[in-house]
Amino acid sequence: MDQFEKVTTGLGEECGIIGAYDMDGGDVAPSLYYGLFALQHRGQESCGIAVSDTYGSRKVHFKKGLGLVNDVFDEETLSLLKGNLGVGHVRYSTTGGSRAENAMPLVINYVKGTLAIAHNGNLINAAELRHLLEYTGAIFQTTIDSEVIAYHIARERLNVETAEEAIKNALQKINGAYALVVNSPRKMIGVRDPFGLKPLCIGRKGNTWYLASESCAIAAIGADFVRDVEPGEIVSFTKNGEFSDKSMQIPSEKQARCIFEYIYFARTDSYLDGVSVYDSRIIAGKALAKSYPVEADLVVGVPDSGIVAAKGYAEESGIPFGMAFHKNSYVGRTFIKPQQSQRESSVKIKLNVLAQVVKGKRIIMVDDSIVRGTTCANIIRMLKKAGALEVHVRISSPPFLHPCYFGTDVPSDSQLIAHSHTPDQICRMIGADSLGYMEVEKLKDMVGDLGYCNACFTGKYPMEVPDEDISMLFEDC
Repeated sequence: MDQFEKVTTGLGEECGIIGAYDMDGGDVAPSLYYGLFALQHRGQESCGIAVSDTYGSRKVHFKKGLGLVNDVFDEETLSLLKGNLGVGHVRYSTTGGSRAENAMPLVINYVKGTLAIAHNGNLINAAELRHLLEYTGAIFQTTIDSEVIAYHIARERLNVETAEEAIKNALQKINGAYALVVNSPRKMIGVRDPFGLKPLCIGRKGNTWYLASESCAIAAIGADFVRDVEPGEIVSFTKNGEFSDKSMQIPSEKQARCIFEYIYFARTDSYLDGVSVYDSRIIAGKALAKSYPVEADLVVGVPDSGIVAAKGYAEESGIPFGMAFHKNSYVGRTFIKPQQSQRESSVKIKLNVLAQVVKGKRIIMVDDSIVRGTTCANIIRMLKKAGALEVHVRISSPPFLHPCYFGTDVPSDSQLIAHSHTPDQICRMIGADSLGYMEVEKLKDMVGDLGYCNACFTGKYPMEVPDEDISMLFEDC
């Protein structure tokens, strides 16, 4: 970009997915649209909807593009998306670039018909699989690993009787994290990787079935939450009912849900695998208060995911909880900043400090993470400029020490401030009066008996990972 600088604040999650199948033949595009709104926090670079009619020609109609949901879709666009079977997607790029052709769902036409696929996650052997496909004649239209999944499903479908069998066979070749919604001409199929790294759940409203990354999307369209898709489960919905195959499952003690869903990514009102995201963040805040008490006048949270943890800290410590920030809700995680000559802090575009709340007070500021440290340092400067006497920082996650290979945009070691600096050094670098991180051993209190992945903090990955950063194996921009 020559004239503009792209600014990304916070971490990125690859995407959110939703599927719908109305057995009575009604159009599902409107409900997919509202579901994507509820999942907008999971991806703000591109979005798309693909629908087909199981009672008619089965032709897939789709619309996708760069931008937020209400940038890409309007009433007229939705009115043209006629069909009772559909899938939707919001994207934040981790592998592949932020390009229009990388927007999902992917729509693949092949000899058996059409597949529409939405994917959340990252494959760690995607580059290898892609090269093998290219050398057997495959021509790729995107730079995303999701297209590798689509090709393998299409190829396997030529040799088996059902789409479910094709998906199951294709996934035997794939390593990594994935939640999938796959629509064949007359089926909606949901898949979750055996470790459960990425979430997926089932909802129902009347005779319409839904699949979604989070329960908040099910609630947003007025449907009832039914259950979570289990790790390693393939679930399909047809006119004959629901079918489930759990043969890919692994023992529960080996399951590895992404802990950062509970710390940051998921919306506060969601439930993931039976655990309330709100409750898990309250627990994190209380743990911080026990581990890192300090005398202060007010506890505040950095919007959005730091707010509930701050409330937990306040409840445990007895220090009042307050709102110190106004967030500009119309700015996403990624936005355009003017030319470099205009050096206004990107943080100030998103957050303003309420000076009347913090002036003359000792502040405990709770946030979900410190990645590079620049955002946190900017916020602390803003608080002190507004009159805060002290700023004590509490982070509801442990220090990031290792990259993520499974779809969370945790950068390489060299870009992680905690990889090369101690907490005391980081405290001084960001200008805080004290700093306390969530203790790794206390993460389990957030999710109870669920198995989870904390490799970005510990380096203990649930599967063998590449020696190099896999995001560099795909073209990016």
